[in-house]
Order: sequence, then C-alpha cells, then structure tokens
Amino acid sequence: MKTDERGHPLGATDTDTDTDTGTPPAADTDADGRERTGRPHRRDLVAAAIGFALVTTAALVGWAIQRSDGSLQVNWPPLLGTWDPRVGPGTPAALAVAVLIIAYGPGLAARLPWRALLLTTWAAALAWTFSLALVDGWHWGVARRLTTKNEYLTVIDRFSDIGVTLRGFSDHIVIGPPGNWPAHVAGHPPGATLTFVWLDRIGLGGGSWAGVWCIVVGGSAVAAVLVTLRALTDERTARRAAPFLALAPAAVWMGTSADGYFAGVAAWSLALLALAATRTVRFPAAAALGAGLLYGFTCYLSYGLTLMALPGLGVLLLARTARPLPLVLAGALVVPVAFTLAGFNWWEAYQELVVRYYQGAGGVRPYWYWIWGNLAATTLAVGLATVAGLGRVFALTPRAVRSTRPAREPSTPVLRLAVLVLAALLAILAADLSGMSKAETERIWLPFMLWLIPATALLPGRRRGWLAGQAIVALLVNHLVFTGW
Repeated sequence: MKTDERGHPLGATDTDTDTDTGTPPAADTDADGRERTGRPHRRDLVAAAIGFALVTTAALVGWAIQRSDGSLQVNWPPLLGTWDPRVGPGTPAALAVAVLIIAYGPGLAARLPWRALLLTTWAAALAWTFSLALVDGWHWGVARRLTTKNEYLTVIDRFSDIGVTLRGFSDHIVIGPPGNWPAHVAGHPPGATLTFVWLDRIGLGGGSWAGVWCIVVGGSAVAAVLVTLRALTDERTARRAAPFLALAPAAVWMGTSADGYFAGVAAWSLALLALAATRTVRFPAAAALGAGLLYGFTCYLSYGLTLMALPGLGVLLLARTARPLPLVLAGALVVPVAFTLAGFNWWEAYQELVVRYYQGAGGVRPYWYWIWGNLAATTLAVGLATVAGLGRVFALTPRAVRSTRPAREPSTPVLRLAVLVLAALLAILAADLSGMSKAETERIWLPFMLWLIPATALLPGRRRGWLAGQAIVALLVNHLVFTGW
C-alpha cells in the first residue's frame, strides 16, 4: 500500500472504505475519537441542526427588529446584505468548481504529494472564490468592490506624502472634523490603506488589481492552514481538512474583501510560528522572525487582529515550547516601531476609532442581539459541516485540555487539532464580547474563522455529503443576497 512520508496510507477514497484507514467502515471508535462509520453520526446531524436553528432564529428575530425600529442596520439579518436573487457569468463556473471538488477533492487530498496538495488546494480555493465573485461580473464582483465610498481606494491621492498623512492619520478618524476618513479607512490602522497605496505606486493601481490582490493573498491562507495542521497534528488530519478549506462558504466574503487579504497575512504568521516551534523547517530562527514580522503587520492591518495572539499561544502550547518567542517578539516589534517613528500612534488611533464606532451603526446596533447574531453569521460563513466538526471538538474538549498539561494524558493528533480550533474559537468569543464587532462578522472574522474549518477533519466516513452542504450554503447566499461592502 502506498503511504505518505509519515507512514499513513494514501489512496483511500470516499466510496466504500473509511477515509482514515482505507478499510471497510465499522461502528467502533478509534483512539483519536474518529467514528468508524460510512454515515454521518447522529450527533453530527444534531450539531448541524443546532447551527441551522441558530441561523433561522437570528433571521426571524432580526427581521422582526428591522421591521420594528431598523436598529440592526442590516437589510438581511444576520448578514449585511440585500435580497437580490440573480445569476451571472460566474454561476456555471461556481457550479462546476463545486461539483469537481465534491467528486474528486477527498480522493486527491489523500493521493497527491504534499507540495502538490498545497498548490492544488490554493488553486481550488482561488477558482471557487473567483467564480463566486464573478456571479456579479468582473466590474461589480471584483473591480468595484474596493472603490466604493467607504473603501480604501478612494483616499489613495491623500497619501502623496506618506509621512505627513501618518502623522495626521488619527485626526481624521472621528466624524466631525473636516476630511474625516471613509468608514473602512477610519476603522483600520493605516497598514491596510498603505497596502493599496504601495500597489498603486508600483503600477498596480485601481480596483481590479486591488481585488485580485485580496483574493490571491486571501486564498493562500488555506495553504497556510494546511502547513500549520501538518506541523502541529499530522499529515492525515491536514489532508482530511483540505477539501473543506477549498470549498468553504467563507469564499463569498473572501472575494472581494480586504479582510480576505488580512486573513492570508495572519494565517502565514501562524504557519511560520508552527514551523518554528516544531522545528520542522530548515531555518526555524528565520521562521520565528517571519512569524513575528507578519503578526506585527497584521496588527496594523486591523485592530481586532491583535487577538490572533490567542491562536499563536495555542501553537506554542501544542508545541510545548517557548523557544521561538524571543525571535517572534523581536520580529513583531519591527512594524510597530516603524509606524511609531513615522508618527502614527496605534493606541491613540484605536481610542479615536471607538468614538467613531459609536458615532455610526455601532452606536445603534443592539448588543443583546449581535452577541449571538454574530455567531449565526459565522455559522453561514463556515458552513454546517464545520458546525458538526465543532460538535466533536466540544466533546473532546476535556481530554484536549488535559493533554496540554505536562506528564498528563498523551496528546493525539485529534486532541491537538481540538486545541488549535478552541484557541481560534476563544479569539472569536473575545471579539464578540468586546462589542466592537456588532454585525458584519461574516467578513470581519475571516482571519479567525479559517481556523474553525479544520474541525471538519473529525467528520467520519463518506464526507461528500458534507462538502455538498458547504457548497449549497455558499451558492445560495451568493446568488440570493448581494453582500455588503
């Protein structure tokens, strides 16, 4: 039997054999907690049903609030968007990509050489994201998304002197003074806008290049997640997650949103940290420095992404080492020092942002609804298969927590996966409780949500049905709702 480089069998398909072992399915449970069955287990279906009920309740309650006083400030709760049934140029491509990944994704994920799997998963994610974006055509689906009145490209000409602009950046966040920044520019540190300024400076200006940049960099996040999973769990777990990462409903918001780009940067920061911590790379010191550098830059792309430190701590906990930490911290200081010397004060700007947030929709949207409505929006973005996987993660939580303690229960790949997913979930809960993420979390939380999707690796047996469910959610949302921003 052909095996991968770690000795795990390859070539098992999603037909008459268990995809973990290549043996006929049985009803027992292996040591890692995977059910040996060719059918979805009842508890998986129950978890998915709970996710469906959460979304349905959020929609019904949300519509009632909207009709009552409109305080949700969204037109299609729990998502920011408007009801707009349509088909477009990307529809046939999206259907074709979905069918191909469902039919061939699990088998290819089991058989392809590792590097080929990374490139193939990235390519599949790009095809899926581009095809969904092109349902609205190139102009509306890609080129115009980052050029509307609230977006980054509208202020490119105000950065003719970057130093002067950075020194006065905080003065234009709050609504009131002349020349206040558009919503997205005001809502993020200047690293986000500077990315598009730099693209413009090298001749890649305009909405088309900006959209392609966000989709391509955001799509690479799936490869970063796979690299991290292989380093911290095992290759088999990464391979099982690959088709679900490629076909994630989150692609609806990855194309085209700057938050997709942020997700890519944050994901590679964690991937480099995992490689450095496990020393599964030729130059672990360089990986540690790179991880810190990307994390520091991530914090200057979005204020809320400082919470990526929680999954980062999870990585170090799983690797049972703090060895890379000095180099990570050294790398993480580079971008903050550079911006501070240039005249931008991160903390001062964040305080101004809080004022701006409550001047707008954030001051109207009810906390009591969005504290759980955000989770409904997240459910739509990660899909019901991920929710089913999360049900298994929650069942494993006591063992997973105990396994992180020295000289306690041995840590298996599945338990390590559970810890990684729980760390990402903890970051989401912290963002949720902060009250600074009321609505639009289907887009804002993309950097966190990508780390929930690997929970699908725990789903047993034939998983094409779960993949089909993921595709259906994405296709329905993308064709029925014109998403905001």
